[in-house]
Amino acid sequence: MAAQKDEPSLWERLERPAPAPRQTLSPERIATAAVGVADAEGIEAITMRRLATELGVAPMAAYRYVSGKDDLLQLMVDHVYTELEPPEEGTGWREALRLIALRTRELMLRHLWLAQLPPSAVLALTPNRTATTERCLRALDGLGLDPDTMMTMVTTLHSYTLGATGAEIAMRQVMVGHGWTSEQEVYKSMARQLRHLLDTGRYPVFKRYIYEGRCKNDPDWQFETGLQYVLDGIAARVAVP
Repeated sequence: MAAQKDEPSLWERLERPAPAPRQTLSPERIATAAVGVADAEGIEAITMRRLATELGVAPMAAYRYVSGKDDLLQLMVDHVYTELEPPEEGTGWREALRLIALRTRELMLRHLWLAQLPPSAVLALTPNRTATTERCLRALDGLGLDPDTMMTMVTTLHSYTLGATGAEIAMRQVMVGHGWTSEQEVYKSMARQLRHLLDTGRYPVFKRYIYEGRCKNDPDWQFETGLQYVLDGIAARVAVP
């Protein structure tokens, strides 16, 4: 259950001094253990009891730091976002946003469960994820844009990154679920349905893509090409090229 508005947030509580010396647990240790489980078995494997087993502590021990699964997921998200290397100082706005998007995709592909977070965790503000938003905003700051426009650009970039990468992860999970090793096996499983739709004659342009498209099996190309279109759209509104 989410904390009440007048209660301190997870991050406020964690910044307070530890209530007792010689703590066997820490936010870092809890997050590391939980991320390890989620990476190996998926987000559905994360429970407070499973976490206690991984940590070798009593089931209630972790509650000193996290009040339940919602807090735990926030802690996990914040933990993995430390892996997202920021662009170097002085990087131009377009290259900075491009690098953040590419590195966010890489982060999600390392931690597939990031594409399966519940709404409470998707919307949660964590220090390291907020720092990523701050870096994006700083890249656009000083280009003659008002704050609302800058934030809309950042959220558009973020939405593209999460949506495109989420679809890529979904394809991977379908393949794993069926024991397939290539996307060709996915397409083969859909061949009869696809053939029926194309034979109706109602989708001529889509049919052209199916038969003439050359990059259907190249997610890197697909992501970077779409990313360039997003950045082109932002460039059209930026005062400085």
